[in-house]
Amino acid sequence: MSPNLRTSTSSSTFKEDPSNTDTNDHGEKDEAITFLVSFEPGDPTNPQNWSTLKRWYLTMASALLVLNATFASSSPSGIFAKFSAEFNMIEIESVLTLSLFVTGYCVGPLLWGPLSEQYGRRPINIYPFFVYACFQIGTALAKSTVQILLFRFLGGVFAAAPLTNSGAVISDIWDAETRGKAMALFTLAPFAGPAIGPTVAGFVGDNTSWRWVFWILAIFAFLCWILIIFTMPETYTPVLLVRKAERLREETGDSRYYAPMEKQKLTLKKRLEHILAKPFLILVREPMLIALTAYMSFVYGCLYLLFQAYPIVFEEGHHFSAGISGLMFLPIPIGGAVSVLLYVGIYNPKYKREAARLNPEPVPPEFRLEIAMFSGPLFAISFFWFAWSSPPHISYWVPLMAGLVMGFSINMIFLGLFNYLIDVYLYVAASALAGTTIVRSLCGAGFPLFAGSMYRKLDPRWASSILGFVALVMIPIPFVFRRYGPWLRSKSHYAPTAAPLPQ
Repeated sequence: MSPNLRTSTSSSTFKEDPSNTDTNDHGEKDEAITFLVSFEPGDPTNPQNWSTLKRWYLTMASALLVLNATFASSSPSGIFAKFSAEFNMIEIESVLTLSLFVTGYCVGPLLWGPLSEQYGRRPINIYPFFVYACFQIGTALAKSTVQILLFRFLGGVFAAAPLTNSGAVISDIWDAETRGKAMALFTLAPFAGPAIGPTVAGFVGDNTSWRWVFWILAIFAFLCWILIIFTMPETYTPVLLVRKAERLREETGDSRYYAPMEKQKLTLKKRLEHILAKPFLILVREPMLIALTAYMSFVYGCLYLLFQAYPIVFEEGHHFSAGISGLMFLPIPIGGAVSVLLYVGIYNPKYKREAARLNPEPVPPEFRLEIAMFSGPLFAISFFWFAWSSPPHISYWVPLMAGLVMGFSINMIFLGLFNYLIDVYLYVAASALAGTTIVRSLCGAGFPLFAGSMYRKLDPRWASSILGFVALVMIPIPFVFRRYGPWLRSKSHYAPTAAPLPQ
Protein backbone atom coordinates (compact mmCIF):
# COMPACT_ATOMS: atom_id res chain seq x y z
CA MET A 1 0.00 0.00 0.00
CA SER A 2 1.41 3.39 -0.98
CA PRO A 3 2.11 6.17 1.52
CA ASN A 4 -0.22 8.51 -0.41
CA LEU A 5 -3.09 6.10 0.02
CA ARG A 6 -2.56 5.94 3.78
CA THR A 7 -2.49 9.72 4.00
CA SER A 8 -5.76 10.14 2.13
CA THR A 9 -7.52 7.79 4.53
CA SER A 10 -5.94 8.73 7.83
CA SER A 11 -9.31 9.27 9.52
CA SER A 12 -10.14 5.59 9.30
CA THR A 13 -8.78 2.46 10.86
CA PHE A 14 -7.88 -0.42 8.58
CA LYS A 15 -7.63 -4.00 9.72
CA GLU A 16 -6.60 -7.04 7.82
CA ASP A 17 -9.59 -9.31 7.30
CA PRO A 18 -8.35 -12.90 6.97
CA SER A 19 -11.74 -14.07 5.73
CA ASN A 20 -11.29 -12.03 2.59
CA THR A 21 -7.83 -13.30 1.54
CA ASP A 22 -8.11 -15.15 -1.76
CA THR A 23 -6.65 -18.53 -2.56
CA ASN A 24 -5.29 -19.27 -6.04
CA ASP A 25 -5.45 -22.55 -7.97
CA HIS A 26 -2.33 -23.86 -6.21
CA GLY A 27 -3.87 -23.35 -2.75
CA GLU A 28 -1.62 -20.44 -2.00
CA LYS A 29 -3.10 -17.39 -0.30
CA ASP A 30 -3.20 -14.27 -2.38
CA GLU A 31 -1.39 -11.30 -0.89
CA ALA A 32 -4.33 -8.98 -1.56
CA ILE A 33 -5.64 -7.39 1.65
CA THR A 34 -9.03 -5.75 2.09
CA PHE A 35 -9.43 -2.90 4.56
CA LEU A 36 -12.08 -2.47 7.21
CA VAL A 37 -13.24 1.14 7.63
CA SER A 38 -14.03 2.48 11.10
CA PHE A 39 -13.90 5.76 13.03
CA GLU A 40 -10.72 6.99 14.65
CA PRO A 41 -10.70 9.36 17.66
CA GLY A 42 -11.68 12.86 16.56
CA ASP A 43 -13.16 11.76 13.24
CA PRO A 44 -15.61 14.59 12.29
CA THR A 45 -17.94 12.13 10.53
CA ASN A 46 -18.54 10.30 13.82
CA PRO A 47 -21.84 11.64 15.28
CA GLN A 48 -20.38 11.54 18.79
CA ASN A 49 -17.75 14.06 17.64
CA TRP A 50 -20.29 16.58 16.35
CA SER A 51 -20.55 19.87 18.22
CA THR A 52 -22.39 19.85 21.54
CA LEU A 53 -24.89 22.40 20.18
CA LYS A 54 -25.70 20.22 17.18
CA ARG A 55 -26.18 17.12 19.32
CA TRP A 56 -28.45 18.96 21.76
CA TYR A 57 -30.47 20.26 18.83
CA LEU A 58 -30.91 16.71 17.51
CA THR A 59 -31.89 15.56 21.01
CA MET A 60 -34.59 18.22 21.27
CA ALA A 61 -35.76 17.62 17.70
CA SER A 62 -36.05 13.88 18.39
CA ALA A 63 -38.04 14.62 21.54
CA LEU A 64 -40.34 16.90 19.50
CA LEU A 65 -41.10 14.04 17.09
CA VAL A 66 -42.06 11.82 20.02
CA LEU A 67 -44.13 14.63 21.52
CA ASN A 68 -45.93 14.95 18.18
CA ALA A 69 -46.75 11.24 17.95
CA THR A 70 -47.91 10.90 21.57
CA PHE A 71 -49.87 14.16 21.39
CA ALA A 72 -51.83 12.59 18.52
CA SER A 73 -52.43 9.42 20.51
CA SER A 74 -54.53 11.00 23.27
CA SER A 75 -56.16 13.93 21.46
CA PRO A 76 -59.47 12.12 20.71
CA SER A 77 -60.17 11.87 24.45
CA GLY A 78 -60.96 15.59 24.41
CA ILE A 79 -63.59 15.22 21.68
CA PHE A 80 -65.16 11.80 22.35
CA ALA A 81 -68.63 13.33 22.72
CA LYS A 82 -68.34 15.33 19.48
CA PHE A 83 -67.66 12.60 16.96
CA SER A 84 -69.64 10.05 18.98
CA ALA A 85 -72.72 12.23 18.40
CA GLU A 86 -71.98 12.69 14.69
CA PHE A 87 -71.45 8.99 13.95
CA ASN A 88 -73.74 7.54 16.66
CA MET A 89 -70.80 5.74 18.30
CA ILE A 90 -71.23 3.78 21.47
CA GLU A 91 -68.68 4.52 24.21
CA ILE A 92 -66.38 1.59 23.39
CA GLU A 93 -66.15 2.72 19.75
CA SER A 94 -65.14 6.25 20.71
CA VAL A 95 -62.50 4.92 23.13
CA LEU A 96 -61.15 2.74 20.31
CA THR A 97 -60.04 5.90 18.50
CA LEU A 98 -57.47 6.21 21.28
CA SER A 99 -56.76 2.53 21.88
CA LEU A 100 -56.27 1.55 18.23
CA PHE A 101 -53.72 4.32 17.75
CA VAL A 102 -51.70 2.99 20.69
CA THR A 103 -52.19 -0.57 19.37
CA GLY A 104 -50.33 0.63 16.28
CA TYR A 105 -47.34 1.16 18.58
CA CYS A 106 -47.24 -2.64 18.99
CA VAL A 107 -46.88 -3.27 15.25
CA GLY A 108 -44.62 -0.35 14.39
CA PRO A 109 -41.52 -1.29 16.43
CA LEU A 110 -41.37 -4.68 14.71
CA LEU A 111 -40.97 -2.83 11.40
CA TRP A 112 -39.19 0.42 12.06
CA GLY A 113 -36.55 -0.79 14.53
CA PRO A 114 -35.01 -3.48 12.30
CA LEU A 115 -35.45 -1.33 9.18
CA SER A 116 -33.57 1.54 10.82
CA GLU A 117 -30.73 -0.87 11.60
CA GLN A 118 -30.68 -1.90 7.93
CA TYR A 119 -31.17 1.45 6.14
CA GLY A 120 -30.38 4.05 8.80
CA ARG A 121 -32.35 6.42 11.02
CA ARG A 122 -33.00 9.19 8.50
CA PRO A 123 -35.10 7.32 5.89
CA ILE A 124 -37.11 5.58 8.63
CA ASN A 125 -37.85 9.02 10.05
CA ILE A 126 -38.73 10.64 6.72
CA TYR A 127 -41.02 8.14 4.97
CA PRO A 128 -43.13 6.76 7.83
CA PHE A 129 -43.59 10.24 9.30
CA PHE A 130 -44.95 11.51 5.98
CA VAL A 131 -47.46 8.64 5.85
CA TYR A 132 -48.41 9.29 9.49
CA ALA A 133 -49.12 12.94 8.63
CA CYS A 134 -51.28 11.87 5.69
CA PHE A 135 -53.39 9.63 7.92
CA GLN A 136 -54.17 12.66 10.09
CA ILE A 137 -55.69 14.26 6.99
CA GLY A 138 -57.58 11.04 6.31
CA THR A 139 -59.06 11.11 9.83
CA ALA A 140 -60.06 14.76 9.44
CA LEU A 141 -61.96 13.87 6.25
CA ALA A 142 -63.43 10.58 7.54
CA LYS A 143 -67.07 9.92 6.69
CA SER A 144 -67.74 6.87 8.88
CA THR A 145 -66.77 5.16 12.12
CA VAL A 146 -64.89 2.46 10.19
CA GLN A 147 -62.78 5.06 8.39
CA ILE A 148 -61.92 6.86 11.62
CA LEU A 149 -60.89 3.64 13.38
CA LEU A 150 -58.87 2.39 10.38
CA PHE A 151 -57.01 5.67 9.92
CA ARG A 152 -56.30 5.89 13.64
CA PHE A 153 -54.78 2.40 13.75
CA LEU A 154 -52.65 2.96 10.65
CA GLY A 155 -51.62 6.37 11.96
CA GLY A 156 -50.38 4.69 15.15
CA VAL A 157 -48.36 2.12 13.17
CA PHE A 158 -46.49 4.88 11.34
CA ALA A 159 -46.29 7.15 14.40
CA ALA A 160 -44.31 4.37 16.07
CA ALA A 161 -41.35 5.25 13.81
CA PRO A 162 -40.23 8.28 15.88
CA LEU A 163 -40.98 6.38 19.10
CA THR A 164 -38.65 3.60 17.96
CA ASN A 165 -36.11 5.76 16.18
CA SER A 166 -35.66 8.82 18.39
CA GLY A 167 -34.17 6.95 21.33
CA ALA A 168 -31.80 5.26 18.90
CA VAL A 169 -30.70 8.64 17.54
CA ILE A 170 -29.82 9.76 21.07
CA SER A 171 -27.78 6.59 21.66
CA ASP A 172 -25.99 7.29 18.34
CA ILE A 173 -24.86 10.80 19.21
CA TRP A 174 -24.07 10.61 22.95
CA ASP A 175 -21.55 8.44 24.76
CA ALA A 176 -22.52 6.43 27.83
CA GLU A 177 -21.28 9.05 30.31
CA THR A 178 -23.33 11.94 28.91
CA ARG A 179 -26.33 9.98 27.61
CA GLY A 180 -28.15 10.06 30.96
CA LYS A 181 -28.82 13.79 30.86
CA ALA A 182 -30.08 13.62 27.26
CA MET A 183 -32.29 10.63 28.06
CA ALA A 184 -33.78 12.44 31.07
CA LEU A 185 -34.97 15.29 28.86
CA PHE A 186 -36.06 12.94 26.10
CA THR A 187 -38.06 10.65 28.42
CA LEU A 188 -40.38 13.52 29.32
CA ALA A 189 -41.80 13.71 25.77
CA PRO A 190 -43.71 10.37 25.75
CA PHE A 191 -45.59 11.47 28.88
CA ALA A 192 -46.00 15.18 28.15
CA GLY A 193 -47.54 14.52 24.73
CA PRO A 194 -50.49 12.42 25.95
CA ALA A 195 -51.17 14.89 28.78
CA ILE A 196 -51.26 17.92 26.45
CA GLY A 197 -53.45 16.24 23.81
CA PRO A 198 -56.80 16.35 25.67
CA THR A 199 -56.23 20.00 26.67
CA VAL A 200 -55.79 21.22 23.09
CA ALA A 201 -58.49 18.93 21.70
CA GLY A 202 -60.97 19.93 24.39
CA PHE A 203 -60.73 23.65 23.65
CA VAL A 204 -60.80 23.06 19.89
CA GLY A 205 -63.86 20.82 20.22
CA ASP A 206 -65.63 23.35 22.45
CA ASN A 207 -65.24 26.14 19.89
CA THR A 208 -65.32 24.51 16.45
CA SER A 209 -65.68 21.18 14.62
CA TRP A 210 -63.91 18.11 16.02
CA ARG A 211 -62.31 17.71 12.58
CA TRP A 212 -60.08 20.68 13.30
CA VAL A 213 -58.31 18.63 15.96
CA PHE A 214 -57.00 16.32 13.22
CA TRP A 215 -56.24 19.22 10.87
CA ILE A 216 -54.07 20.68 13.64
CA LEU A 217 -52.40 17.28 14.10
CA ALA A 218 -51.75 17.11 10.35
CA ILE A 219 -50.24 20.62 10.24
CA PHE A 220 -48.04 19.86 13.27
CA ALA A 221 -46.92 16.56 11.69
CA PHE A 222 -46.03 18.13 8.33
CA LEU A 223 -44.03 20.90 10.05
CA CYS A 224 -42.07 18.22 11.92
CA TRP A 225 -41.60 16.31 8.65
CA ILE A 226 -40.05 19.40 7.04
CA LEU A 227 -37.79 19.74 10.08
CA ILE A 228 -36.63 16.12 9.60
CA ILE A 229 -35.83 16.65 5.92
CA PHE A 230 -33.79 19.82 6.34
CA THR A 231 -32.18 19.53 9.77
CA MET A 232 -31.82 15.88 10.85
CA PRO A 233 -28.89 14.02 9.23
CA GLU A 234 -28.11 10.33 9.37
CA THR A 235 -26.64 9.28 12.73
CA TYR A 236 -26.42 5.47 12.53
CA THR A 237 -22.73 4.51 12.60
CA PRO A 238 -22.89 1.33 10.43
CA VAL A 239 -24.63 3.25 7.62
CA LEU A 240 -22.21 6.18 7.92
CA LEU A 241 -19.29 3.75 7.66
CA VAL A 242 -20.80 2.25 4.50
CA ARG A 243 -20.93 5.73 2.99
CA LYS A 244 -17.36 6.35 4.08
CA ALA A 245 -16.19 3.11 2.49
CA GLU A 246 -18.00 4.00 -0.74
CA ARG A 247 -16.33 7.41 -0.74
CA LEU A 248 -12.88 5.87 -0.18
CA ARG A 249 -13.39 3.37 -2.99
CA GLU A 250 -14.39 6.21 -5.32
CA GLU A 251 -11.57 8.54 -4.27
CA THR A 252 -8.79 5.93 -4.37
CA GLY A 253 -10.07 3.58 -7.03
CA ASP A 254 -9.30 0.73 -4.62
CA SER A 255 -12.26 -1.64 -4.23
CA ARG A 256 -10.78 -3.33 -1.15
CA TYR A 257 -12.20 -0.81 1.37
CA TYR A 258 -15.37 -2.02 3.07
CA ALA A 259 -17.58 -1.34 6.07
CA PRO A 260 -18.70 -4.10 8.47
CA MET A 261 -22.31 -3.76 7.35
CA GLU A 262 -21.38 -4.59 3.76
CA LYS A 263 -20.23 -8.04 4.84
CA GLN A 264 -23.45 -8.97 6.63
CA LYS A 265 -25.34 -11.52 4.58
CA LEU A 266 -28.52 -12.73 6.27
CA THR A 267 -31.06 -15.03 4.67
CA LEU A 268 -34.70 -13.98 4.62
CA LYS A 269 -35.48 -16.64 7.24
CA LYS A 270 -32.77 -15.38 9.59
CA ARG A 271 -33.85 -11.79 9.08
CA LEU A 272 -37.47 -12.63 9.93
CA GLU A 273 -36.34 -14.56 13.00
CA HIS A 274 -34.32 -11.56 14.15
CA ILE A 275 -37.18 -9.12 13.54
CA LEU A 276 -40.16 -11.10 14.80
CA ALA A 277 -38.93 -13.81 17.15
CA LYS A 278 -35.94 -12.47 19.05
CA PRO A 279 -37.74 -9.81 21.16
CA PHE A 280 -40.27 -12.38 22.40
CA LEU A 281 -37.65 -15.09 22.88
CA ILE A 282 -35.62 -12.80 25.15
CA LEU A 283 -38.73 -11.70 27.02
CA VAL A 284 -40.01 -15.20 27.87
CA ARG A 285 -36.56 -16.46 28.88
CA GLU A 286 -35.74 -13.57 31.23
CA PRO A 287 -37.63 -13.34 34.55
CA MET A 288 -35.89 -10.02 35.25
CA LEU A 289 -37.13 -8.59 31.97
CA ILE A 290 -40.65 -9.93 32.60
CA ALA A 291 -40.76 -8.14 35.98
CA LEU A 292 -39.44 -4.87 34.53
CA THR A 293 -41.89 -5.08 31.64
CA ALA A 294 -44.81 -5.75 33.98
CA TYR A 295 -44.00 -2.71 36.11
CA MET A 296 -43.45 -0.31 33.21
CA SER A 297 -46.52 -1.63 31.37
CA PHE A 298 -48.74 -1.14 34.40
CA VAL A 299 -47.50 2.43 34.87
CA TYR A 300 -47.95 3.18 31.15
CA GLY A 301 -51.43 1.65 31.15
CA CYS A 302 -52.41 3.81 34.13
CA LEU A 303 -51.34 6.93 32.24
CA TYR A 304 -53.70 6.14 29.35
CA LEU A 305 -56.44 5.01 31.74
CA LEU A 306 -56.52 8.58 33.08
CA PHE A 307 -57.93 9.75 29.73
CA GLN A 308 -61.14 7.98 30.73
CA ALA A 309 -60.91 8.60 34.48
CA TYR A 310 -60.31 12.37 34.36
CA PRO A 311 -63.44 13.19 32.29
CA ILE A 312 -65.55 11.11 34.69
CA VAL A 313 -64.14 12.95 37.72
CA PHE A 314 -63.94 16.47 36.29
CA GLU A 315 -66.62 16.62 33.55
CA GLU A 316 -69.28 14.39 35.08
CA GLY A 317 -68.39 15.08 38.73
CA HIS A 318 -67.34 18.75 38.71
CA HIS A 319 -69.30 19.63 35.52
CA PHE A 320 -66.34 21.16 33.69
CA SER A 321 -66.33 21.65 29.92
CA ALA A 322 -64.09 19.42 27.80
CA GLY A 323 -61.52 22.21 27.47
CA ILE A 324 -61.34 22.97 31.19
CA SER A 325 -61.27 19.24 31.96
CA GLY A 326 -58.31 18.95 29.61
CA LEU A 327 -56.45 21.55 31.67
CA MET A 328 -56.60 19.12 34.60
CA PHE A 329 -53.97 17.00 32.82
CA LEU A 330 -51.33 19.75 32.84
CA PRO A 331 -49.91 18.96 36.32
CA ILE A 332 -48.81 15.56 34.92
CA PRO A 333 -46.21 16.99 32.46
CA ILE A 334 -45.29 19.66 35.03
CA GLY A 335 -44.50 16.91 37.55
CA GLY A 336 -42.51 15.15 34.85
CA ALA A 337 -40.52 18.33 34.18
CA VAL A 338 -39.71 18.59 37.90
CA SER A 339 -38.40 15.01 37.82
CA VAL A 340 -36.13 15.89 34.88
CA LEU A 341 -34.69 18.85 36.78
CA LEU A 342 -34.05 16.60 39.79
CA TYR A 343 -32.42 13.95 37.61
CA VAL A 344 -30.19 16.41 35.75
CA GLY A 345 -29.28 18.49 38.79
CA ILE A 346 -28.77 15.79 41.42
CA TYR A 347 -28.83 12.23 40.15
CA ASN A 348 -26.79 12.56 36.95
CA PRO A 349 -23.84 14.28 38.75
CA LYS A 350 -24.07 11.54 41.39
CA TYR A 351 -23.81 8.90 38.65
CA LYS A 352 -20.76 10.66 37.18
CA ARG A 353 -19.04 10.72 40.59
CA GLU A 354 -19.69 7.00 40.95
CA ALA A 355 -18.29 6.38 37.48
CA ALA A 356 -15.13 8.32 38.39
CA ARG A 357 -14.79 6.41 41.67
CA LEU A 358 -15.06 2.99 40.01
CA ASN A 359 -13.03 3.85 36.92
CA PRO A 360 -11.98 1.83 34.91
CA GLU A 361 -14.71 -0.59 36.01
CA PRO A 362 -18.27 0.28 34.90
CA VAL A 363 -20.95 1.42 37.32
CA PRO A 364 -23.14 -1.57 38.28
CA PRO A 365 -26.59 -1.41 36.65
CA GLU A 366 -28.23 -1.59 40.11
CA PHE A 367 -27.08 1.99 40.75
CA ARG A 368 -29.81 3.10 38.31
CA LEU A 369 -32.58 1.71 40.53
CA GLU A 370 -32.30 4.26 43.32
CA ILE A 371 -34.76 6.70 41.73
CA ALA A 372 -37.30 3.93 41.08
CA MET A 373 -37.08 2.83 44.70
CA PHE A 374 -38.39 6.12 46.08
CA SER A 375 -40.69 7.01 43.15
CA GLY A 376 -42.59 3.69 43.29
CA PRO A 377 -44.22 4.48 46.66
CA LEU A 378 -45.02 8.00 45.40
CA PHE A 379 -46.83 6.54 42.40
CA ALA A 380 -49.02 4.40 44.68
CA ILE A 381 -49.69 7.37 47.00
CA SER A 382 -50.74 9.54 44.03
CA PHE A 383 -53.56 7.13 43.13
CA PHE A 384 -54.85 6.91 46.70
CA TRP A 385 -54.68 10.73 46.80
CA PHE A 386 -56.62 11.00 43.53
CA ALA A 387 -59.10 8.33 44.69
CA TRP A 388 -60.23 9.89 47.94
CA SER A 389 -60.20 13.49 46.74
CA SER A 390 -62.30 12.82 43.61
CA PRO A 391 -65.86 13.34 45.03
CA PRO A 392 -67.49 16.57 43.73
CA HIS A 393 -67.89 18.06 47.21
CA ILE A 394 -64.07 18.27 47.54
CA SER A 395 -62.30 21.15 45.80
CA TYR A 396 -61.02 20.15 42.36
CA TRP A 397 -57.60 21.54 43.37
CA VAL A 398 -57.01 18.51 45.58
CA PRO A 399 -57.27 15.79 42.87
CA LEU A 400 -55.62 18.22 40.46
CA MET A 401 -52.48 18.32 42.62
CA ALA A 402 -52.36 14.50 42.69
CA GLY A 403 -51.38 14.82 39.03
CA LEU A 404 -48.12 16.52 40.01
CA VAL A 405 -47.07 13.49 42.05
CA MET A 406 -48.27 11.14 39.30
CA GLY A 407 -46.26 12.90 36.60
CA PHE A 408 -43.17 13.09 38.81
CA SER A 409 -43.29 9.43 39.86
CA ILE A 410 -44.17 8.06 36.40
CA ASN A 411 -41.20 9.77 34.79
CA MET A 412 -38.79 8.76 37.57
CA ILE A 413 -39.92 5.11 37.47
CA PHE A 414 -39.34 5.01 33.73
CA LEU A 415 -35.96 6.74 33.97
CA GLY A 416 -34.75 4.26 36.57
CA LEU A 417 -36.11 1.06 35.03
CA PHE A 418 -35.43 2.05 31.43
CA ASN A 419 -31.77 2.87 32.09
CA TYR A 420 -31.40 -0.27 34.20
CA LEU A 421 -32.83 -2.39 31.40
CA ILE A 422 -30.37 -0.92 28.88
CA ASP A 423 -27.39 -1.43 31.20
CA VAL A 424 -28.35 -5.04 31.99
CA TYR A 425 -29.22 -6.13 28.44
CA LEU A 426 -26.64 -3.94 26.74
CA TYR A 427 -25.80 -6.27 23.85
CA VAL A 428 -29.41 -7.17 23.07
CA ALA A 429 -30.95 -3.87 24.24
CA ALA A 430 -32.77 -3.19 20.96
CA SER A 431 -34.60 -6.53 21.07
CA ALA A 432 -35.25 -6.29 24.81
CA LEU A 433 -36.72 -2.82 24.36
CA ALA A 434 -38.82 -3.95 21.39
CA GLY A 435 -40.48 -6.69 23.44
CA THR A 436 -41.04 -4.33 26.36
CA THR A 437 -42.47 -1.62 24.08
CA ILE A 438 -44.98 -4.02 22.54
CA VAL A 439 -46.31 -5.24 25.91
CA ARG A 440 -46.34 -1.70 27.28
CA SER A 441 -48.30 -0.44 24.27
CA LEU A 442 -50.83 -3.25 24.63
CA CYS A 443 -51.46 -2.06 28.19
CA GLY A 444 -51.70 1.55 27.01
CA ALA A 445 -54.29 0.45 24.44
CA GLY A 446 -56.17 -1.93 26.73
CA PHE A 447 -56.54 0.03 29.98
CA PRO A 448 -58.82 2.77 28.52
CA LEU A 449 -61.20 0.11 27.19
CA PHE A 450 -62.29 -0.97 30.69
CA ALA A 451 -61.60 2.30 32.52
CA GLY A 452 -64.99 3.90 31.87
CA SER A 453 -66.99 0.91 33.14
CA MET A 454 -64.61 0.44 36.06
CA TYR A 455 -64.89 4.04 37.26
CA ARG A 456 -68.66 4.19 36.89
CA LYS A 457 -69.45 0.84 38.49
CA LEU A 458 -66.95 0.99 41.35
CA ASP A 459 -67.00 4.77 41.87
CA PRO A 460 -63.79 6.78 41.23
CA ARG A 461 -62.70 6.34 44.85
CA TRP A 462 -62.53 2.55 44.73
CA ALA A 463 -61.48 2.32 41.08
CA SER A 464 -58.40 4.48 41.71
CA SER A 465 -57.76 2.69 45.02
CA ILE A 466 -57.53 -0.65 43.21
CA LEU A 467 -54.82 0.84 40.99
CA GLY A 468 -53.08 2.13 44.09
CA PHE A 469 -53.10 -1.34 45.65
CA VAL A 470 -51.62 -2.88 42.47
CA ALA A 471 -48.95 -0.17 42.52
CA LEU A 472 -48.15 -1.16 46.11
CA VAL A 473 -47.57 -4.75 44.96
CA MET A 474 -45.12 -3.48 42.32
CA ILE A 475 -43.02 -1.43 44.76
CA PRO A 476 -40.63 -4.28 45.82
CA ILE A 477 -39.41 -4.95 42.25
CA PRO A 478 -36.56 -2.37 42.19
CA PHE A 479 -35.66 -3.23 45.81
CA VAL A 480 -35.30 -6.92 44.93
CA PHE A 481 -33.16 -6.13 41.89
CA ARG A 482 -31.03 -3.70 43.90
CA ARG A 483 -30.27 -6.48 46.40
CA TYR A 484 -30.10 -9.56 44.19
CA GLY A 485 -29.43 -8.03 40.78
CA PRO A 486 -25.81 -9.22 40.41
CA TRP A 487 -26.80 -12.80 41.26
CA LEU A 488 -29.79 -12.70 38.90
CA ARG A 489 -27.63 -11.31 36.09
CA SER A 490 -25.13 -14.13 36.61
CA LYS A 491 -27.95 -16.61 35.87
CA SER A 492 -29.24 -14.72 32.85
CA HIS A 493 -28.99 -16.02 29.27
CA TYR A 494 -28.50 -12.52 27.88
CA ALA A 495 -26.90 -10.59 30.75
CA PRO A 496 -24.30 -12.99 32.19
CA THR A 497 -22.34 -10.36 34.07
CA ALA A 498 -22.11 -10.04 37.81
CA ALA A 499 -20.87 -6.75 39.18
CA PRO A 500 -20.48 -5.80 42.83
CA LEU A 501 -23.36 -4.09 44.55
CA PRO A 502 -23.12 -0.28 44.60
CA GLN A 503 -22.16 1.09 47.97
